[in-house]
Amino acid sequence: MNHKKEQKFAGNMSRRVFYLSLQACINALVIGVVAKALVLLISLITNLSFYGKFSFEEAGPAGNHLGMLVIIVPIIGSLIVGVMARFGSKAIRGHGIPEAMENIIGNESKIPPVITLLKPLSAAISIGTGGPFGAEGPIIATGGAIGSFMGQVIHISSAERKVLLAAGACAGMAAIFGSPLAAILLAIELLLFEFSPRSVIPVAIGCIAGAGMHILLFDSTPVFAMPPIPAVTDIALVTYVLMGAIIGVVAAYVSKSVYFVEDLFEKLPIHWMWWPALGAIAVGVTGYFAPHTMGVGYDNIKTLLTGNAPLALLVSLCVLKYLSWVISLGSGTSGGTLAPLFTIGGAFGALLGVAVMHLFPGSGINIATAALIGMAAMFAGASRALLTAIVFSLETTGQTHGLLPLIAACTAAYFVSFFLMKGSIMTEKIRRRGVATPEEYTPDMMQLINVAAVATSPSVALEEETTQAQAHQLLQTVFYHYRYLPVTDQTGHFKGYVNRQHLSAGNNTPLRGLLESSAPYLYPADDINLVTELFDSYPPDILAVLDAGKKLTGIVTADAVLRTYGERRKATAKYHSAFYGNTRLLRLMARGKRLLARP
Repeated sequence: MNHKKEQKFAGNMSRRVFYLSLQACINALVIGVVAKALVLLISLITNLSFYGKFSFEEAGPAGNHLGMLVIIVPIIGSLIVGVMARFGSKAIRGHGIPEAMENIIGNESKIPPVITLLKPLSAAISIGTGGPFGAEGPIIATGGAIGSFMGQVIHISSAERKVLLAAGACAGMAAIFGSPLAAILLAIELLLFEFSPRSVIPVAIGCIAGAGMHILLFDSTPVFAMPPIPAVTDIALVTYVLMGAIIGVVAAYVSKSVYFVEDLFEKLPIHWMWWPALGAIAVGVTGYFAPHTMGVGYDNIKTLLTGNAPLALLVSLCVLKYLSWVISLGSGTSGGTLAPLFTIGGAFGALLGVAVMHLFPGSGINIATAALIGMAAMFAGASRALLTAIVFSLETTGQTHGLLPLIAACTAAYFVSFFLMKGSIMTEKIRRRGVATPEEYTPDMMQLINVAAVATSPSVALEEETTQAQAHQLLQTVFYHYRYLPVTDQTGHFKGYVNRQHLSAGNNTPLRGLLESSAPYLYPADDINLVTELFDSYPPDILAVLDAGKKLTGIVTADAVLRTYGERRKATAKYHSAFYGNTRLLRLMARGKRLLARP
């Protein structure tokens, strides 16, 4: 019977994955349209703000003729964003991915539906009025919100909702950049922290659909097309590794500087609603002297990858873009980090390339390649998303010859930043709020344990004809510290649960009239994930275990689950918790009344 039960469970799991995949695909189609709408809205606001015309034509702030008035434009935009955050939702602040991570870990992957409207609108206003951000962060946040919202509408488990959230977020990235594989890896490295069919299949389908929408609504060519990269020599490869290590140092301190600026804003004696406007002063002043630092800046990335960017532009994008971005982001406005990190890293990489070529003419490096590895290494070092950074650079440029230097430089940057920075630019914000994030992939131990491994014989089992007084007297003679008791009929078939607080010493009413309205139960072959779902969804602090004939054979308690889980972890020598895979278990641990619930 257990074998049949396992087959049935596997069949149910397959159907669940199929339905999740279908939903993820539908969500991705919607998110692709939202991504296009966001880009058009950014263009519209940019044209209105800097050129005074109603047009959806793609344009950047760099060509404006506003003079000193250009300083006012980002301030006005940031004031609007501050008001939206204050009276709409505070969750629109930030760059998207950390907020998605926090909702996955601590809020059962539930994102308020209002974010699906406010996040892209606030980001479009922020970027369209000169904010030095990319569109990818807001659309990732919006895609995640759409996935989470659909997960709440169709009433699925928190684990399945996490998959839809990640699929939606990364479908947004694929829709903007046309990089489905990088989007899948982003989900694995920053949102899921697992690699299993139940999660990867829906995410992959969502990302493929998102990339299809990119081809349909944007273009089929690489978004950052660049001249062909020459084959790498051994000397050049060593040089790129050293450059990657240097960029890793810079990436660590760039990440730290974001939160240093946040701390400075926290000390201001004014409401946080006004902080984005203060940060926008830096954006406007910098934009007056260096117009290319304002706006999305994807054209800057394309210029860097030609290898022919003027030295003044490289310095401007490396230093002034950094100052504008770090102050604005630290002020709590709405925007992304990927494009700014790529711009700053690309400019810094190109500067290193120029320096190396002048100091060591025989190094054999290429400026365009140096810019490419600078972009990828900066993102890898700051975000700790190593594989995402490498594959994203390949997909968005189409340069397969760049694979070896990308792997070498990004690994060096990741290695160095690991020792210089405890968290990453993605995790530091939520870590400061007391939300722990995993540092490694570990198997979900709860999938390796079934109910039979944690079930115990019930020390007390009452019959439905037993009176309250008899049950009360029985509990005085045995040690039983759980709040609920299982109830059976005379033949041992499970009937439900009774709350011991409802038992009265002088009442002769049978227990069948006191049974709880909900009576969840388990079979020996059931997964522990189901156990934690039931504990999280129903009042009883015990769960009855039944045989094929629905007869009571044992009970499962929360402390037995935790004890078995701890023993298995010790046996396999695991020393870090898999927070993402076991969020329900962690909530179970936090709820002490379910561990030792006493009357």
